[in-house]
Amino acid sequence: MSTPFDTGILKNSEISYNLPMSGHISFRLGGAAARFVLLDALDAPALLRALNESGEKYAFLGNGTNVLVRDSGFDGTVIKLKADTPRVSGTRITVSAGTSLALLAQAAAEHSLTGLEFAHGIPGTVGGAVMMNAGAYGGEIKDVLVSTTYCTPSGDVRTLGAAEHDFGYRTSFFKAHPEYLILSAEFELKKGEQTEIKNTMAELARRRRESQPLDKPSAGSTFKRPQGYFAGKLIEDCALKGCTIGGAQVSTKHAGFVINAGGATCEDVLKLCEHIQKTVFERFGVTLEREIKILGEE
Repeated sequence: MSTPFDTGILKNSEISYNLPMSGHISFRLGGAAARFVLLDALDAPALLRALNESGEKYAFLGNGTNVLVRDSGFDGTVIKLKADTPRVSGTRITVSAGTSLALLAQAAAEHSLTGLEFAHGIPGTVGGAVMMNAGAYGGEIKDVLVSTTYCTPSGDVRTLGAAEHDFGYRTSFFKAHPEYLILSAEFELKKGEQTEIKNTMAELARRRRESQPLDKPSAGSTFKRPQGYFAGKLIEDCALKGCTIGGAQVSTKHAGFVINAGGATCEDVLKLCEHIQKTVFERFGVTLEREIKILGEE
């Protein structure tokens, strides 16, 4: 049986070994991945099939904006899909799942297409946005998605229509099936006035800068919004703004963000998250669910 990294399997992709993941996740911390593949979509079927046949551990990575890597690293293969240039046809845009959501929104604006303004400041990739049904300022991915093309662990490439995605608040069919690799997505937008579209994007960017600690490494909102509450408000009401463990800190600008204030480790972040969860539950009886995924063994 071929190993996943025989030269005949990865024809268009790039592979690195023992790659520090601090340069690939937005928290800027964590250990190394044993193998890191910058994957061309054409290689996806063969790679996933080979990895599953071999039983080797692997994980998918977008922009690393909702991920922590253990300080001991990840003893497996991290797979990051290559980005591409969004392809526009009329009011439809098709793009690689590895492309940043911000780039997609900018491409839409350049073609005077409205519907993705909300996505301009969301730091993830298109694939991550589809999986999480990303949203902000009243817009969500489900509002504009037409279809998603993905690869199964057995190497089959399939397409899923918008109605089959089981979209909900920060969830989808792909959140329930993390073994599937999203390859590309197609969006339906509407014709708009370019100046108005860009002005809206600029205004939303201004609002983000004013309310969020964008100058510090973080994973964005650390906790999911509990039903009937706002995580940031609960944390602030517990007087936890500025609370620090090691190099991890609850942002003084927005309590819903745990930031790397300098030299933080994965363990620092996890300990601070646990302290926040415990404090909020003891005071309000509300369980905060962490939104951040973790790669690596405890």
